[in-house]
Amino acid sequence: MKIAIGSDHAGFRYKEAIKQFLINLGHEVIDKGTYAETPSVDYPLFIRPVAEAVAAGEVERGVVLGGSGNGEAIAANRVRGVRAGLCWNEESARLCRQHNDANVISLGERMMSEETALKLVQIWLDTPFEGGRHLARIQELDTY
Repeated sequence: MKIAIGSDHAGFRYKEAIKQFLINLGHEVIDKGTYAETPSVDYPLFIRPVAEAVAAGEVERGVVLGGSGNGEAIAANRVRGVRAGLCWNEESARLCRQHNDANVISLGERMMSEETALKLVQIWLDTPFEGGRHLARIQELDTY
């Protein structure tokens, strides 16, 4: 799978760990930055390119990270065709794929351990979209 990844300074360490994790799994990873923990940067500059790559079909999925993941999810969801899910535990990672067909996962480095972040990415990658009654809801979102 081709996956774009981006973070601000507060998500940089986990971005690097997740990038290597994805590469080790055999995925092609497109890094949209930032490329260091310092200086402090504005997250939309690095999150929007990930979301745009997903929306344009240049990549199949995207991973965005920040301190909490909240702003990153909001920024990604501003791009039409993106369904970014903010995940904080295993159930949220599973449901954002199963029910919402999330094509972007948003994680907060300050909210969880690196081990948890990697586990959530794995669950998000492995969980299929359930379709059925959820499909109509996804189609409704696409009309906005």
